[in-house]
Amino acid sequence: MAFRRRNKSYPFFSQEFLIQNHADIVFSLVIVILIGLMFETTAKTAILFIQPQYNVTTLSPEGEVTTYLYGWKDCATILFYFFITIILHAVVQEYLLDKVNRRLHLSKSKNTKFNESGQLCVFHFVSSVWSFYVLITEGYLLHPSSLWENYPHSHLRFQVKFFYLTQLAYWLHALPELYFQKVRKEEIPRQLQYICLYLLHISAAYLLNLTRVGLVLLFLQYLSELGFHIARLLYFTDENHQKMFDLWAVSFVFTRMTTLTLMFLSVGFGLARAENQGLDLEMGNFNTVLIRMIVLLLVCLTQSWLLWKFIRFQLRRWRELRHEQAVRKKRDSLGNHENGVLKAENGVSPRTKKLKSL
Repeated sequence: MAFRRRNKSYPFFSQEFLIQNHADIVFSLVIVILIGLMFETTAKTAILFIQPQYNVTTLSPEGEVTTYLYGWKDCATILFYFFITIILHAVVQEYLLDKVNRRLHLSKSKNTKFNESGQLCVFHFVSSVWSFYVLITEGYLLHPSSLWENYPHSHLRFQVKFFYLTQLAYWLHALPELYFQKVRKEEIPRQLQYICLYLLHISAAYLLNLTRVGLVLLFLQYLSELGFHIARLLYFTDENHQKMFDLWAVSFVFTRMTTLTLMFLSVGFGLARAENQGLDLEMGNFNTVLIRMIVLLLVCLTQSWLLWKFIRFQLRRWRELRHEQAVRKKRDSLGNHENGVLKAENGVSPRTKKLKSL
């Protein structure tokens, strides 16, 4: 891991060298891009990586309003913040999680899950607060009908577009981190599942101009996942802390039901009654029956799959608890039986013991 004290040096560009110094290498690339802003010949290229592109300025009664469209140049911006998230990941790992790990002395499997929950806990907290702030300032929570009215929502405010670009950058950075963090092989499929699901849903909301609905759903999802990772961190510090999992279970089911309700309300009914029906790529209008059905089907399948995994997890947990209680009762009953036998033997007279031995 970068930023750590290196007890051993490795050959340049070897596998161990890249893993150990990947954050330093990425930090050097970020510095090169920032230095490019200082020179006139490279400033136009460097600004592509740092600032969101495709800005459009319009006049309104309040004055000039700047909004943003999306295009292929967003890939450069996502790449820059992809580098930034790798650096922040290394900082959180080195200066927070590794210090806690040294005190807990966890096993390798628990250590991997602790690092995963620690990273995601920080990310979900920042993203849930950020998304809630955007929802409040944009007025989407106070006016739910704005989630589907005046579609397509192709002109985005700066904070909305920047939020989506950083979200894509974070979940893209999670893919190489599986290699950099040396995640165990049996853990990779599970992590790949939710990383790909996040990338699919966020990119679909961004490209189909469903950013308003996507913001609300991301806020609910991140808030629910924040509760789960906090519960798991508390469980690793002390296995008696299991009540937080019960609170997370309630929020998980509520999030699934709210997600399905919002999607059917906004996409199934709101967009279906909109006047601008039809596919128009120039205007960013994707309000067709086929696309609406695909979006609803994708969300329904994802939520059903998550609920199925949740039910299996709860059933397995319930069986384990019942097994532990049965073992504990059996152990207690055996202990009481042995104590009764000892008491009975202690109350027998020496003559009786002698007769029993004969």
